[in-house]
Amino acid sequence: MIERPSPGRALAARIGAIFLDVGGVFILPDHGEMAAALAAGGFVIDPDRLDLAHYAGIAAWDAAGSGPADGGDMVGDPWRDYILAYLRTAGVAEDELAAAVVASRVAFRSPTLWSRPIAGSVAALPAIVATGLPVAMVSNADGRVEELLRRTGICQVGPGPLIAVVAVVDSTVVGIEKPHPGIFEIALAAVGVEPGRAVHVGDSVRADVAGARAAGVNPVHFDPFRLCRRHDHSHLASLAELPPLVAG
Repeated sequence: MIERPSPGRALAARIGAIFLDVGGVFILPDHGEMAAALAAGGFVIDPDRLDLAHYAGIAAWDAAGSGPADGGDMVGDPWRDYILAYLRTAGVAEDELAAAVVASRVAFRSPTLWSRPIAGSVAALPAIVATGLPVAMVSNADGRVEELLRRTGICQVGPGPLIAVVAVVDSTVVGIEKPHPGIFEIALAAVGVEPGRAVHVGDSVRADVAGARAAGVNPVHFDPFRLCRRHDHSHLASLAELPPLVAG
């Protein structure tokens, strides 16, 4: 068994702010919408494997190492590796993949697909905020991620009925997407912390780990199914593991 790096070693510096990705960390594609889109094309998938399918897709996209990181459009060629791995993991047979890719585009183009909160992450957010460190969401998204976080009851910017975060940095709104360090620089300005004292948690090596590292921010890979076998960065299987790593 390959030993995973300890996040505690990587976060030895005193942390002053926390950045969190949204897609894949707090929100996943809706099982029913994806299953319905594929069923309309004649494909039967295993809904119980759809969470794993997302992370397998991200791992394949990370490994491909080319194409834009924009989370707003997941139907073009740059996302083909993600979609193929997603469908394979969901149970689509190899000889049906090409047709299933076409059928899946209905779901991947839907503005409501990314709508299913990750219960464990939502449950962990109050403890993360309770550390007293400023928290910002940093997401490659389509300009609507702040509204999505409110609508799904996860958080809001500033005071209100939900958990409060300092900022939501949406790549479409600010015009810079991960892995460009500029998106992290915007988040750093919002929280008023030097790069080396911030930590960013995200589900992609290409977008999150590489982007945070390029900005001088401490990267942590959110990897609930323990798919990553790289030794050059730290991992979390659950956001519940984060507060002890950044406290004190």
